[in-house]
Amino acid sequence: MPFSRRTLLQTSAAAVATTSLGLSGCSQQVAAPKADASSAKALLDQATELMLNAYPESASSAGIDTGKYAGLKSKLTDRTPEGQAAIESNVRAMLGKLNKVDLGALPDDEALNVEVVRSVFDSATEGFDLPYGDMALLNSNWSYRNSPYAVAQNTGAFVEIPSFLDSSHAIKTAEDAESYLERMSAYAAQLDGETERTRIAGEKKVILPDFLMEKTLGQLRGARTRNPESWGIVKTLAGKLDGAYAAQAATIAAEKIGPAIDRQIAVHEALASQANSDAGIWAKPQGDAYYDWALRAGTTTTMSPDEVHQMGLDELASLQARMEPILQSIGYTEGTVGARMTALGADERYKFKEGDPGRAEIMEFINEAVEDIRGRMPQAFETLVPGFLEVTRIAPEVEAGAPGAYGGAGSIDGTKPGHFWINLRSTDLHNKFTLADLTYHEAIPGHVWQGEYTFKQPLIRSLLAFNAYSEGWALYAQQIADELGVYDDFPVGRLGYLQSLAFRACRLVVDTGLHAKRWTREEAIQWFVTNNGSNPEEVRGEIDRYCAWPGQALGYKVGHSAINNLRDKAKAELGEKYDFRRFNDAVVLGGSVPMTVLGRIIDDYIARDAA
Repeated sequence: MPFSRRTLLQTSAAAVATTSLGLSGCSQQVAAPKADASSAKALLDQATELMLNAYPESASSAGIDTGKYAGLKSKLTDRTPEGQAAIESNVRAMLGKLNKVDLGALPDDEALNVEVVRSVFDSATEGFDLPYGDMALLNSNWSYRNSPYAVAQNTGAFVEIPSFLDSSHAIKTAEDAESYLERMSAYAAQLDGETERTRIAGEKKVILPDFLMEKTLGQLRGARTRNPESWGIVKTLAGKLDGAYAAQAATIAAEKIGPAIDRQIAVHEALASQANSDAGIWAKPQGDAYYDWALRAGTTTTMSPDEVHQMGLDELASLQARMEPILQSIGYTEGTVGARMTALGADERYKFKEGDPGRAEIMEFINEAVEDIRGRMPQAFETLVPGFLEVTRIAPEVEAGAPGAYGGAGSIDGTKPGHFWINLRSTDLHNKFTLADLTYHEAIPGHVWQGEYTFKQPLIRSLLAFNAYSEGWALYAQQIADELGVYDDFPVGRLGYLQSLAFRACRLVVDTGLHAKRWTREEAIQWFVTNNGSNPEEVRGEIDRYCAWPGQALGYKVGHSAINNLRDKAKAELGEKYDFRRFNDAVVLGGSVPMTVLGRIIDDYIARDAA
């Protein structure tokens, strides 16, 4: 019988929905004679077309905005209320078709593809059932975040599109430049579409908390204080083709984009007087239902907020027990682990210089870490990928609301590198005992490295990303680096790595605290800084991120723990046949999947290697 995502969550996810995250997965049944998979493939092709047309940015990011998809290069997602309603209608229709597929009649690999795609459309439909929000699950560029707000300090076209055009819109010909100019005009239309959705949401009392409103307005106003000709979105074009195109870009920026930003500022200013300091989604209409969905979407499990909260407390205690002897060995013997890590973070030996000299120092540090870990990859994988990477500073105009870093793979055709975007608004955001670990997470063997394995999948699978898998892998990538010995001569670096894992454990506590237990923003900041010894400036930005993206931060540690539980299972069942490299290959070669499906992929790997 065909089975839906809910069936999967009730069966193969039963073991995930506990704080121990034991992912046993479903074993494959003896198959009946396989049916012709051509009809299923045709349906997946339709789903691919739907996704690319709804989110044209994905074609450019993947490097496929040529040939049959060349027409997408001049387009952007329709972010108007009408455009979003059209996407919703198409998603619901496609889910109806996917639900009719009998997975048992398909070859195993084709059944897996349909199952994975169907799970995304199912979760997206549940998101569309909610009365508000920016539902991004189908958009490979921003699928990692879903937000109750169309615009926030880290959500919306203003934050996303300039960096997208700079990194993903290739400009080699006059036609490419003309497409870029069309996208600039479409960007102005996106801003207006989100402005209208913000106004409509405001009528439903879905308004940014006052502290996010202040930050969002600060970013928008900051852009308007600068001459549009100096905007990165204009300079990108000026640096790649002749001045005529740059002049047109400046005109569009001044006559279309600037006024659209003004209109977005005006709507937020009109709503600002109604904003309050309630940080959690619980304070919005149907807030509990929204968080229930966001938690499931962010973790691809059925864990409850209470289970996630307790998991965070347990994981934190376990990690700090590992940190204790290292702290003792370097002379930090008194106070809580959090207090001692705060003191370590203030140690001048581990700080970067201030200003531009420190920024240059940080970039050199990252490049050295990348070169070193790249050379260790044959010890961790049988199947290698290029790891095509560029380290880039986050645009200064948006870095105040941006995370400390983020990363992702390049284009499928290999022409565009993956990026490790680093926030350099202040060199105090980073230190010498955590920056290498951050590099492993965002770049190699983390997001950039893992993302390149998805290119071996059918196109639609390459376009999809699952938060718990992607972020769980990135944490596991940090673990791989440790297991390869990068900290053997630098125990303080291992402390930084363990603190990073503890940081993600704290996220489980704080995200659920904010959205389910009604913590205030200040309570969340204080708890985080006290218990993990994290940089207060970094934590403030993190807490604001959780307030704008409920549930997203939960995927990291939930996914990481699930991968480790699956590895423990493989070790136990394979015994002497267990191979570190082959396990890692199995996780990445299966592609980005819900955590429940990953359990079945690892079951198949165990069965093959045991034979």
